[in-house]
Amino acid sequence: MTFNGTWKIDRSENYEKFMEQMGVNMVKRKLAAHDNLKIVLEQTGDKFVVKETSAFRTLDIEFTLGVTFEYALADGTILSGTWTMEGDGMKGTFNRKDNGKLLTTTRIIVGDELIQSYSYEGVEAKRIFKRS
Repeated sequence: MTFNGTWKIDRSENYEKFMEQMGVNMVKRKLAAHDNLKIVLEQTGDKFVVKETSAFRTLDIEFTLGVTFEYALADGTILSGTWTMEGDGMKGTFNRKDNGKLLTTTRIIVGDELIQSYSYEGVEAKRIFKRS
């Protein structure tokens, strides 16, 4: 499938401001800016297996499109939500367990890049990955 592969972080746009809006403290924001995140995506039909590896943790996630699941961000924030397909992209709609606020995430392939966009309380950010 289109998303299958190993993706390594190349650059970010407005990511520190996004993390600040999410309530991530300054020390964790500075560390996250250099996390060397790598994502391995494997899609089989509606099922996804995602392996996230960074300087701080390794996490295996399995989910099915349209089925609610929980996910912990690297700072410990717990989210509950779903991924769905929208056109050529994926859209994640998640609520924070601590305050109920909405976080949306999209993934789309543009050329040889995976662009992961985030939106939280009016602040938008992107993390751009290259296939490795």
